[in-house]
Amino acid sequence: MARRVLVVDDEREIRTVLRAYLEADGNVVSEADTGAEALNRILATDGTAPDLVLLDIRLPDLDGLEVLRTLRRTSDVYVILVTARAEEADTLIGLATGADDYITKPFSPREVAARVRTVLRRMRDDAAPPGAAADDHVLRFAGLTLDEQRRELVVDGREIILSTLEFDLLHALAASPGRVFSRAQLLEEVWGYDFYGDERVVDVHIRGVRRALGDDAADPRIIGTVRGVGYKFLLRPEEGR
Repeated sequence: MARRVLVVDDEREIRTVLRAYLEADGNVVSEADTGAEALNRILATDGTAPDLVLLDIRLPDLDGLEVLRTLRRTSDVYVILVTARAEEADTLIGLATGADDYITKPFSPREVAARVRTVLRRMRDDAAPPGAAADDHVLRFAGLTLDEQRRELVVDGREIILSTLEFDLLHALAASPGRVFSRAQLLEEVWGYDFYGDERVVDVHIRGVRRALGDDAADPRIIGTVRGVGYKFLLRPEEGR
């Protein structure tokens, strides 16, 4: 099924090039050149809302980060930030706000298309495939259940909502409890391609996961920090999982 992608950028040339590459991949592509127009399209209720948004940070009306903050109040649409700014703070703020990925200008349109394919592969299924065993994709620990197929996380009887990458990051750790992952290993495991950005994006997402879980970094129960190396999942699997 074709996915809908919205390209938000005030430069027509960039929108045109990206549209050509994304349509060549079979996506249905629309465009917006302002933050206000982007919000209208993303929050549309007529069935035309996009599955993924390529969102430029610099827009003529609303800052792209403000657009993202507004979206995250009501929408979990996939968002890839596009920025020409040199400051790393913008990228880290965007990831902390709920962006799924980021790309820095100047970029290769082929790279953008590859990033979009990677994120869209994470599209959430509303139900398990027919015939799939219910427990095939479920990880169970004391007080925590992680269902990969349904993209559901339950902690102490309460469902916890994570962003796409936060869920994938937690699942990567939980699938190998006790194993220490370096940041580079987590980038490869979760992002799924050669990542040329700052490895601190892992730290940003770990903080988001901990915040959602109520896990204290100073005295963790679920995700431990291995100083100078990376992270590990602390809970032990329930018997028979």
